[in-house]
Amino acid sequence: MKKIVMAVVVILVLVVGVTAYLNRGDLAAKQESQQDAFIIIKSGGSEVARVDMGQLKDLNQVDVEANLKRSGKDPEKHQYTGVLLKEVLEAAGADTAGKDTVIMTAVDGYTSAISMDEVLEDDNVYVVYKIDGQPLGTKEAGGSGPLQVILAKDPFSQRWCKFVMEIDLQ
Repeated sequence: MKKIVMAVVVILVLVVGVTAYLNRGDLAAKQESQQDAFIIIKSGGSEVARVDMGQLKDLNQVDVEANLKRSGKDPEKHQYTGVLLKEVLEAAGADTAGKDTVIMTAVDGYTSAISMDEVLEDDNVYVVYKIDGQPLGTKEAGGSGPLQVILAKDPFSQRWCKFVMEIDLQ
């Protein structure tokens, strides 16, 4: 029995080691995304642009009120500052024609999917960088940014994407 347990432990250690080795390149990209506050825009899995904080702030910045719903707590209204995602995609030169889904990926691996119709809808999907007038902050600092995608018309904030680093149009 001890030999079986030891063999399982050795196999698990090897799997963890191989996985860590394979993901080490992703870690550097994730850290860079957080430090430099940019989003990689992809179309069908291929990178078409990178949009940084300076470029976002050059677009039509708006303040939008949205409900933030945390697990086990009542929804709270907050004022977010950011730019409509459809304007970000347009400024980046990303072609939305023929695309029906937008996949958002966060630094921590979380992914969320929304329809292209929701993205193209007025006053709905935003890339934000401030909450109640303050920067969102990085994951390491206990924040939800530096960039986050919110759906203003989602009363439960269930498909929001904190720490967003990639947006893929599919």
